[in-house]
Amino acid sequence: MVDSAEQAAAMVAAVRYPPRGVRGVGPSMARAAQWNRVGGYLNSADEQVALVCQVETVLGVESAAAIAAVDGVDAVFVGPSDLAASMGHIGQPQHPDVQRAVNDAITAVCATGTAAGVFAASVGGARAHAAAGATMIAVGTDIALFAKATTQLAAHLAG
Repeated sequence: MVDSAEQAAAMVAAVRYPPRGVRGVGPSMARAAQWNRVGGYLNSADEQVALVCQVETVLGVESAAAIAAVDGVDAVFVGPSDLAASMGHIGQPQHPDVQRAVNDAITAVCATGTAAGVFAASVGGARAHAAAGATMIAVGTDIALFAKATTQLAAHLAG
């Protein structure tokens, strides 16, 4: 949950090794280094890391372009559910004001040349966000898909 360019810059530093950042050096503990089995990992890690900042508040949406413009931010992902709560529409991520704010953030991020992402609750929502410029779109959730499948299975077995 990133609300400002300053927070985004702190995230950039957190995922980079010194001298470009403040990430702790522990290749034997790093999954990406395959527990110290990847030769040269410490010297190439900064180029292999992708940082996606998540914008989930009114302040984050207002700062979306500034967050996206921070050197080292690879993408900005908009979270509609927490944004809805931040806007006073808790539990209503499809509220027209929330969806307008989501698309405003996507537009602002894309204008910087940074990739924009979002969660969509439906295929129609995914298409609308794609039309707004989002290139990373999560559709559905594993839990919802699992719940639907198990409900259907139980109904099939019961009848």
